[in-house]
Amino acid sequence: MVADAVHYYKSGDLIILGGQQPHVFRNDDENGRMHSVFFSPTSFGATFINLEEGKGVASFYAFAKAGFKLKTTSSLTALFEHLSRVKGIYKLSYFLQLIAVLQVAKKEQLSSFVYQKKISEVDGQKMNAIFEYSLQHFAESITLQQIAAIAAMSPNAFCKYFKKRTNKTYFQFLTEMRIAHSCKLLRDKPEMGIAAISEASGFQTLSHFNRKFKSVQGRSPSRYRDKELESTSNKLYR
Repeated sequence: MVADAVHYYKSGDLIILGGQQPHVFRNDDENGRMHSVFFSPTSFGATFINLEEGKGVASFYAFAKAGFKLKTTSSLTALFEHLSRVKGIYKLSYFLQLIAVLQVAKKEQLSSFVYQKKISEVDGQKMNAIFEYSLQHFAESITLQQIAAIAAMSPNAFCKYFKKRTNKTYFQFLTEMRIAHSCKLLRDKPEMGIAAISEASGFQTLSHFNRKFKSVQGRSPSRYRDKELESTSNKLYR
């Protein structure tokens, strides 16, 4: 999850997030691992990004605020491996090469919303608790009172707090999380019936699931599955 959006990632995905973007990752693979690189505009000194040589870093940082995702390539993988091994000026050199490659790569934006104020450590912990609880319990019924209690807030205060930081209501966010999970099941479990997927994704009735799915995805669950299976089949026979 990144700010106001829910996404699935898989092996080979490269994700770039702005420093103030609330986010949480969930990995179902116990053997999965992630390589991380952290930097800020002042990582190279207070004046570097104002120099001609630093303009690329500044524009990249501004673009990355909303977060984006792309598929890694052999050259990107090599740069990450070099960054993990080298030190000093060589690390800086490889990092600037990484920024240069990412700037021209084809990217998928992860969020349409950037929270403009600095997120405090307390805010970060609170948003993480909300996201984690939602990930663990989205297939169950979640009431406003329950999720507000996780944030140690009154229901009214929670609604304002969440909307201000994600640009949507909690239940809009929860519905999109459930739809994202149903999309994964539709893609990965062709033997699973639509009604079973609806229930496993937290929807109490099939009609409600169908209506919400179409409003988010623009097509019915069955049509979505047909398109995904067709796309997978075409890739296999190319």
